[in-house]
Amino acid sequence: MLPRSRTLPTRIHDSTLDPDRDARRYLQVEAQPITSKIDEDAPAVENTTTGGSKCFDDDGRLKRTGTVWTASSHIITAVIGSGVLSLAWAIAQLGWLAGPAVMALFAFVIFFTSNLLADCYRTGDLATGRRNYTYMDAVRANLGGAKVKVCGAIQYLNLFGVAVGYTIAASISMMAIKRSNCFHASGGKDPCHMSSNMYMIIFGIVQVFFSQIPDFDQVWWLSIVAAIMSFTYSIIGLSLGIAQVAQNKAFQGSIMGISVGAVTKAGTVTPMQKIWRNLQALGDIAFAYSYSIILIEIQDTLRSPPPETRTMRKATLVSISITTAFYLLCGCAGYAAFGDDAPGNLLTGFGFYNPYWLLDIANLAIVVHLVGAYQVYSQPLFAFVEKWAARRWPKVEEYDLRLHGPNGHACRVNAFRLVWRTCFVVLTTIVSMLLPFFNDVVGILGALGFWPLTVYFPVEMYIAHRKIRRWSTPWVGLQALSLACLVVSLAAAVGSIAGVVLDLKSYHPFRSTY
Repeated sequence: MLPRSRTLPTRIHDSTLDPDRDARRYLQVEAQPITSKIDEDAPAVENTTTGGSKCFDDDGRLKRTGTVWTASSHIITAVIGSGVLSLAWAIAQLGWLAGPAVMALFAFVIFFTSNLLADCYRTGDLATGRRNYTYMDAVRANLGGAKVKVCGAIQYLNLFGVAVGYTIAASISMMAIKRSNCFHASGGKDPCHMSSNMYMIIFGIVQVFFSQIPDFDQVWWLSIVAAIMSFTYSIIGLSLGIAQVAQNKAFQGSIMGISVGAVTKAGTVTPMQKIWRNLQALGDIAFAYSYSIILIEIQDTLRSPPPETRTMRKATLVSISITTAFYLLCGCAGYAAFGDDAPGNLLTGFGFYNPYWLLDIANLAIVVHLVGAYQVYSQPLFAFVEKWAARRWPKVEEYDLRLHGPNGHACRVNAFRLVWRTCFVVLTTIVSMLLPFFNDVVGILGALGFWPLTVYFPVEMYIAHRKIRRWSTPWVGLQALSLACLVVSLAAAVGSIAGVVLDLKSYHPFRSTY
C-alpha cells in the first residue's frame, strides 16, 4: 500500500523493503535499522512489550492516537447518514408495532456482530497478536481461500454503492435549499422545478479535493465535523416532526402501517405494492445501520493499551445506543407527523416555504455531513486499490508540490492517487446521475451489504478465531442468526429491486427533475 501519510511508515509486513533505499524514505523520521528484506507473506514482527516504544506501535508504525470518542465519531458519521431521512417512510410501511421493533432488532444484531468482528482485529492474542488492518485482511487471516475474493468484491462494490447513494442524497438536499429560497422569493407561485445533475456535479467537484486526503487517520477532523452535522439535521427533523404533530393535534399512522387501497402521492397502494414496500423498508433500516465494512479500519486508528478490542466495544455501545435513540425519535416523529404520506426524505415533507431558513440549515448540515461520510466510506476502497498499485508499480513515488509565496509550503502529491481517486469520484457522479432513485438505491445497498458483510463474515471469522466446535451450542446459535439475517436480506433485496423497476418505467436518463 502507498504510505498512509507523510509521517506514517508503510505497512512493513505487507511489502518488501528495498535495502538499497534510505529507510527515511519509508519512515519520514529518524532512520530505523533495517537489516534484511521482509517477505510479504511472513508474519508481522510484533513487539510484544506493552505499547511498543514511545514513538512506534508494535508493528513499526507511528503511535496510533484514537480513543473511544474518535472511534465513536467515526461510527456516528458512518451510521447517522442519509439513511435516517428514510426511516419515517420505513416505519410508515411497517406500522407502529413492527416499525420500532424491527429497528431495535437491527440495532441489536449490528451491536452483536460488531463485537464479534472487533475480536478479529488481531490474529491470535487480542492484545499482542498480529494486526489486521482492513476488513479483507481479517477475512484472509481467519478464513482465507476464495472467501477473501468474494468478501472483497462484495465489500468494495458496497462501498462504491454507498458513495453513489450519498451523492444522490447530497444533491437532493442542495436542491431543497435552492427550491425553498425560490419558493420564498416567489411567494409560492413558482413551482421551482430543477434538475439534480448540476448539484451532483458540484458535490463531485468537492469530493475530488477531499479525496486527496491520503489516509483514514487524517480524516478524523472531518468525521467530527460530519458527526456534529448529523446531530444538527436529525434534531431539526425531530423538532419539526414534533411541531407538526402538535399542529395536527393527533398522532398519524396505524398499528399495521400503510393499508391496501390507501391513496398516496405515488398512487393507490395495491396488495403487491404493500408487500414490496414492507420488504424495501427492511432494506432501508438495514442501510441506516450499516457500518461493519469499515469497522476494522476504524479500529486500526485506536491507541493501545488498553487492547483495541476493549476500546472498540465501548465505542460500538456508545455509538449504536446514540444512533438507535435518534433513529427511533426521528422515524417515529416523522410517521406521527405525516402518517401514510411520510416522505422518502423526511425534510422534504415539511414543504419549502415555512420555516424555510430552518430547513436550509438542516439541508446544509446534511450536505456537510455527506461530504465527510463519503470520505469515511471511500478511504478503505482507495487504500485497497493503491496497495495493489504499489505492488504492481513500486517505482511510483510522491512528489513535492510547492505553493509559491512568502510562506510557501510543500505538499505531497502522488500521481496515481490523484488520477485514480479523481476517476472514482467522476464515476460515482455519473452513476448517480443515471440512477437518481434515493429510496430504492438505499434499500438495495442495505439489503446486499447487510447479510454478507455485517453478519456472515463476522460470524464465520469469530467461529474460526475462537475455534468453536461444529454443532456446539454457540455454533448452532451463530449459524441460526446468520440464516435468519440471510432471509431478511433476500426479502429486502427483492422489494428494493421491484421499486427500481417501477421507477424505471417513467425515467429518462440524465433528465431527473424535482
